[in-house]
Amino acid sequence: MPIKLPSTLPAFSVLRNEGVMVMDETDAARQDIRPLRIALLNLMPKKIQTENQFARLIGATPLQIDLHLIRMTEHQTKNTAAEHMETFYRAFQDVKGEKFDGLIITGAPIEHLPFEQVTYWDELGEVMDWTQSNVHSTFGVCWGGMAMINHFHGVNKHILPAKAFGCFRQTNMAPASPYLNGFSDECVIPVSRWTEMRQSEIDAAPGLRTLLGGPVTGPCLVEDPEHRALYIFNHFEYDSDTLKQEYDRDVTDGTPINIPDNYYPDNDPTKKPLNRWRSHAHLLYGNWINQIYQTTCYDISKIGR
Repeated sequence: MPIKLPSTLPAFSVLRNEGVMVMDETDAARQDIRPLRIALLNLMPKKIQTENQFARLIGATPLQIDLHLIRMTEHQTKNTAAEHMETFYRAFQDVKGEKFDGLIITGAPIEHLPFEQVTYWDELGEVMDWTQSNVHSTFGVCWGGMAMINHFHGVNKHILPAKAFGCFRQTNMAPASPYLNGFSDECVIPVSRWTEMRQSEIDAAPGLRTLLGGPVTGPCLVEDPEHRALYIFNHFEYDSDTLKQEYDRDVTDGTPINIPDNYYPDNDPTKKPLNRWRSHAHLLYGNWINQIYQTTCYDISKIGR
């Protein structure tokens, strides 16, 4: 939660420049209490697992969150029971008249396809345009982040010669960013993708700012203030055993796969993997929720105006 200080107090500017969350009297006075409406556009095949992962992170703050589950209108999932989808999800076309404080667009296991060959690409483009009038802040994750940065800035994804798979160090490149409040100089994050975004192309797109990045897996977290969005190309939301599940699946199927880097103790897949990213995951999503809380409209109908 932010600390409330008079804006004329020297500590106000000092702390703000250091990345500490501060709020002046004017902002505090207008922040009445209401639940934050956060939507999850779930593009992953294992819907329930993904729901749990993101709900765990965004539900860990003191604020009340009203979570809404959204699916693409025409796309039918094959991995989640129809009853679950019918009970808990609404199609985008049924919610596009509503407004939300936040939206998370998940990854999807379709990164080998050019964007325009994805069956729901046209509707996803409609979703991304809709965020500019109906969502206060959007968080694109892995393929979802790649799709957003491509849609708004034309930045392309590139196929990797080998899958980036494991836990990789990321450098804190913007310590004063409110989204990285409490972050160490370095952190570890799970990575599982066949594509990459290139820092040189992100740097060439006006207005984008890389907050986290690493020498092995490249840019990780990018801020897009103009579109009120964050793009993360890796997986803070992963459970301790998510990479193990992916590895075991490929081994069972006979799919060539390397042991995930820096994941198993002694690089031994018979040993229980260690979770070294949980605290930073909670920090990032907690900071995102806090930023929404501080800047969103109390009258939700005014979002996007």
